[in-house]
Amino acid sequence: MRHQCRVHQLGRPADQRKAMLRGLTTQLIREGRVTTTTARAKALRDQAEKMITLAKEGTLASRRRAIGYIYDKQLVHALFEKAQDRYGDRSGGYTRIFRTIPRRGDNAQMSIVELV
Repeated sequence: MRHQCRVHQLGRPADQRKAMLRGLTTQLIREGRVTTTTARAKALRDQAEKMITLAKEGTLASRRRAIGYIYDKQLVHALFEKAQDRYGDRSGGYTRIFRTIPRRGDNAQMSIVELV
């Protein structure tokens, strides 16, 4: 039973799920917008907002944590440079999720995640 477990399982083992979320987070920060399923978008929102919060802190320890999670090192440095002036006045809610039409193959509900 999974009563009160707050982790989005996404139908994958833990290692595959973490790798998928790392890749989606890296792509979201690089591109600014990602199209994926709604369940993945909700799981991605948690991880992306944690990375932006780390970038707002700007300490060396938070930079090392972000480098350990995001695949591209130069992307982390760019995020840390721009995060304070872009999100400095916000206390959360750095991403926005739009629902789109269902996917053609399996009718899964699709969404667009973008940075605010």
